[in-house]
Amino acid sequence: MSGNSFGQVFRLTTWGESHGPAIGAVVDGCPAGLPLSEKDVQAELDRRRPGQSEVTTPRGEPDVVEILSGVFEGKTTGTPISMLVRNKDVESGVYEELRYTPRPGHADFTYEMKYGFRDYRGGGRSSARETVGRVAAGAIAKKLLGTKNVEILGHVVEVGGISVGGVTIDQIRKNVEKNPVRCADVKIAEKMRKRVEGAKSEGDSIGGVVEILALNVPPGVGEPVFDKLDADLAKALMSIGAVKGIEIGAGFRAAKMKGSEMNDPFRIKGGVVMTGTNNAGGILGGISNGMPITCRIAVKPTSSISKAQKTVDLSKKVNTEIQIKGRHDPCICPRIVPVAEAMVALVLADHMIRGGFIPTVLKS
Repeated sequence: MSGNSFGQVFRLTTWGESHGPAIGAVVDGCPAGLPLSEKDVQAELDRRRPGQSEVTTPRGEPDVVEILSGVFEGKTTGTPISMLVRNKDVESGVYEELRYTPRPGHADFTYEMKYGFRDYRGGGRSSARETVGRVAAGAIAKKLLGTKNVEILGHVVEVGGISVGGVTIDQIRKNVEKNPVRCADVKIAEKMRKRVEGAKSEGDSIGGVVEILALNVPPGVGEPVFDKLDADLAKALMSIGAVKGIEIGAGFRAAKMKGSEMNDPFRIKGGVVMTGTNNAGGILGGISNGMPITCRIAVKPTSSISKAQKTVDLSKKVNTEIQIKGRHDPCICPRIVPVAEAMVALVLADHMIRGGFIPTVLKS
């Protein structure tokens, strides 16, 4: 199986399956001299960890990270950083009946068609549990970006048709980690929570929209033509299993705008070139323009639901029904926030090293 690595210079490879003994990641290309500890990585993994509230899966994984290489005396050495997280709360028995009956909306069928053999326990490699490695690597990327004052913020802006209006950066910083749906508007967050719990009580699931912001990215980050910054961001975010759409800046609204409305006018403020609006989402021609980079992703409803669903029995070649008994999120949006932040951070770290904005050896 190919396609398990991401990035050119700052490069991530994830490994492991949902119900295997462990999962993890290897990060290559991280500059030497970056202060890094397991505590730094653990803080991000705790945000992704299951079992945090009634709107997430009850799977009780502590997700404790072990850094096996690439760090010495509290700093990165410039060699590959290998990280491991052991699977502790595995219940594989409930998946036995799914051995030959692919779950609608999941990758069970396509993995079977491509490889002729798959790990059906919890989805194996196609499980959202694979994102543990992404978040662990993203923690390193975030810390690296922090040396250049770049900040990555994510928040839920829509769940089950309930949407947030305008929110400030301060609201995102202050409120997102204080409610289970990770919405910056606390009143709307409560409405979202009730909508998620309603879907859960019906044995169903709902989707939503998550926004990710990258602040203080300097102008000039990115490459033209095929390696555009927004192209790599799109690939990174679309590689997350539940994501079915992405927009940057005005996104699909741009299709309804005139050029005079879409174009962001330039101006000088404090001796710095800025734009009066940010419909471009901080990127022009695949290169950052110094404005906040804004991405939004459409997150589909969780595929695994307890309602009866029509499927087929691949061994008997007959139609049948399944009722999934595993532990699953009724809405993926809250836990996808740190995953999406991680992917944006990985792209920016890679491009900033490639563009010389971050040196390959950090001086203390």
